[in-house]
Amino acid sequence: QVQLVESGGGEVQPGGSLRLSCSTSGFDLDQYAIGWFRQAPGQQREGVSCTARSDGSTYIADSVQGRFYMSRGANTVYLHMGSLKPEDTAVYYCATRPHPFGSGPGCPRYPYEYDYWGQGTRVTVSS
Repeated sequence: QVQLVESGGGEVQPGGSLRLSCSTSGFDLDQYAIGWFRQAPGQQREGVSCTARSDGSTYIADSVQGRFYMSRGANTVYLHMGSLKPEDTAVYYCATRPHPFGSGPGCPRYPYEYDYWGQGTRVTVSS
């Protein structure tokens, strides 16, 4: 079955960097969209970034543009986070859904569009 496992969270000082990993299994990553989301205490879950190899679509939220980016290995998707700010503190989740060629337009950006979720990894940015 579809499984997603996040790792790499932790505590970091402002200006620091972290790389989150989303290890995937049970599906063909080339036919699925992958999204990264975050949820701060008392806040709604928000989209950070997404990608879909089937159509080459990518998205990065304005709030992290220029600081965060996604990359992927064979079965792992990464979220590279730099110049971290206290407002980046949140639980970060990866999520996936089928996204074969022609699904468009673009990779899904909203939590309700995703079918499968990992358990989350906590990121704390604090001095």
